[in-house]
Amino acid sequence: MKKSLLAPSHIALIPDGNRRWSKFNKLHILDGYSIGIKRFIEFAKWSKEFGVETLTVWALSTENLKNRSNIELKVLFSLYLKAATDKKVLKDLKDNRARLRIIGDVNSLPKKLRDALLDIERRTRTYKDLTINMLINYGGREDLIYSMQQMSKELKGNKNAKIDEEFVRRHLRSANLPDVDLIVRTSGEIRTSGLLPWQGSYSELYFSKKYWPDFCKEDFRKAIQTFSQRQRRYGK
Repeated sequence: MKKSLLAPSHIALIPDGNRRWSKFNKLHILDGYSIGIKRFIEFAKWSKEFGVETLTVWALSTENLKNRSNIELKVLFSLYLKAATDKKVLKDLKDNRARLRIIGDVNSLPKKLRDALLDIERRTRTYKDLTINMLINYGGREDLIYSMQQMSKELKGNKNAKIDEEFVRRHLRSANLPDVDLIVRTSGEIRTSGLLPWQGSYSELYFSKKYWPDFCKEDFRKAIQTFSQRQRRYGK
C-alpha cells in the first residue's frame, strides 16, 4: 500500500489479548506473550511497507505494573529482555533503519531490562526510516500528572512563562511524539484505556475482535483501508 492511499503517518497500537489467546489455546501464558512479541516485530515491518512513519506500541501500562501478578511481570520482563538482546532484532532494526525510543517511567523496571532498552535506543538513534516508540510503564493519567509536576517546577523559576498548548506538551513524558492518526486495539475491547490522551485526542479508532497473536497482515491492511476512507474534520 502506498502513502498516496492516505496511510496514517502515526499509528498507536494496543496489542491486547495475549493472555486470553493462551487460555483459549490451552497454552502457557509465556507462549501468548512470546508470539505476541514476534507478531509486533512483523507488525513494525508491515508498518514501514504500508508507508507509516511513526509506530507507537503500548508494551506495559502503569496499571499493569501495579495490578499484574509478579509471576506474569517476570514473564514479560524476561521476554522483553530476550528481545532487547537478540542480535536478530537489532539486525532487523538496522536493516529497516528503524529507531527505537523508550517512553515511560523506566526507573521502576528491572535494571537489566532498563539498560538493555536504553542501549537499543542509543544504538538506533540515527535511523530515520521508521520511528518505533515503546510505551513501557506508561499511563495516560500519569503522563499528565508528570507534565503538571514539571510545569510547576519551571513556573517557580519563571512566573511569566506563557502557558499554552506547546508549554503543556513539551513537559509530557511523551513530549516528542507527534499526534496519533490511528489507534488500533485488538481482542474486542472497545476503549483506549488512557493511551496518549494528549496526542490521541483527534485519533481515528480501529478495534479488531482478534486476539493480538492472531492479528495478521490482512487485518492490518483492513485497518489502513478503513482509515483511508474516513474524513478527518478536527472539530470543523
